[in-house]
Amino acid sequence: MSTPRSYLDAPLSEGAEIPGTPAQAHHLGTVLRRGPGDAVAVFNPRDGEFAATIAALRKDRCAFRLGERLRAPASEPDLRLVVAVLKRDALDWVVEKATELGVSAIHPVTTRRTVVDRVNVERLTTIARGAAEQSERLSIPVIHASVPLHAALDAWDGAPLLVAAERRGALPIGHATHGLRLPCGWLVGPEGGFEGGELDDATRRPFVTAVALGPRILRAETAAVAGLAVLQALAGDWAVT
Repeated sequence: MSTPRSYLDAPLSEGAEIPGTPAQAHHLGTVLRRGPGDAVAVFNPRDGEFAATIAALRKDRCAFRLGERLRAPASEPDLRLVVAVLKRDALDWVVEKATELGVSAIHPVTTRRTVVDRVNVERLTTIARGAAEQSERLSIPVIHASVPLHAALDAWDGAPLLVAAERRGALPIGHATHGLRLPCGWLVGPEGGFEGGELDDATRRPFVTAVALGPRILRAETAAVAGLAVLQALAGDWAVT
């Protein structure tokens, strides 16, 4: 039986007893059927990961008693996802999988073809937290509020940003990313793709490169995950031996 992991934003140190959230109490007690004395692990990016036990558990509250540190803090790769706001289920899935793939930040953007114009940052952060707990990463990606695409590009810090442009005759992503290093970002449009003017505006910026993901037209959520996987393999922590 695997040891559950719980993200705690409080300072972590050996011997400390730290309260958990009502959601963690529900998950441990009702979903996982754990109880006081059972082993867990707790973590955050500032302090690392610690062995712990459940010190107290009720329906809506819990506490953890921390033991030895299992992992020291470690930085995540600075890989960012900029994604057009998708319908709820699709965006939830993208956030979960992007977290598993190690992204540091997710920037939802609105475009002319998006059918949703805002996101619930708190709900998406909860999804990312659960994915971080399952995937054994130490941090949770920052989920930004949605902004128009041009505003996100105007505020970008100049790191390389690759955009999926399947109908532009762009170079395959493996060719276009030769020698790429982090930090970098991956930009994916809505279902139906970007309008021509939007893509023209994006690619006029010196930090944006249009790339292709092969001969097939992918759904937006598929393109998001596929591109992140390629970037992790070529420039991220998958490339570290």
